Amino acid sequence: MGVWGKGADRPAATDFESLRRAMVEQQILRRGIVAPRVLEAMSSVPRHEFIPENQRADAYSDQPLPIGEGQMISQPFMVAAMANALELAGSERVLEVGTGCGYQAAVLSLLAREVYTIESRAALADDSRERLARLGYPNVHVRAGDGTLGWPEAAPYEGILVTAAAPSIPPPLLDQLAEGGRLIIPVGASDRQELRRVSKTRGRTSEQFLYDCRFVPLIGRYGWPERAG
Repeated sequence: MGVWGKGADRPAATDFESLRRAMVEQQILRRGIVAPRVLEAMSSVPRHEFIPENQRADAYSDQPLPIGEGQMISQPFMVAAMANALELAGSERVLEVGTGCGYQAAVLSLLAREVYTIESRAALADDSRERLARLGYPNVHVRAGDGTLGWPEAAPYEGILVTAAAPSIPPPLLDQLAEGGRLIIPVGASDRQELRRVSKTRGRTSEQFLYDCRFVPLIGRYGWPERAG
């Protein structure tokens, strides 16, 4: 269900700035995300630029949307909630697993010092790299590859965010999480998961349940196998 109820005065589909303000107010702030930096980032990033042209009228609606290659751009609230759960101050190095269209990475780029993001589908990685550069997010570094292995050359990371569902937490990501860092990841069956926050303190990890959720499967050595066909 979108932001605009039946009979409401809906702005023109091309009035993206108004739609974005309404998205932040109605979908994010009213659901309890109140961190000023997260709200500012969600208000700043033009979500409509990250989705296919034929989906742009729904760019700021309260739902995930298809972006091609069998992948989805997450619901705006979930993007904000995951970013909020990292509790970033601005000086961190962050790893994102599952670039998709690059929208979450763009949001993270306004909250962290550097963002390293990995996408298993080379075509999506190439498109996102071009898009992020064109829209002016120079602190985002994009790579195509197996995200369950992380990006060891740039480790450790104060924050790691996984945007696809894993059957269990990939050990390389735990290894690359910095002391005091936080890992946000959906874990569970392929059709339903729990969003968890993993914190590392004195070399040991602890887990906290955040939300019930549903994400596309994480593909890779420590994820789900690629489906044939």
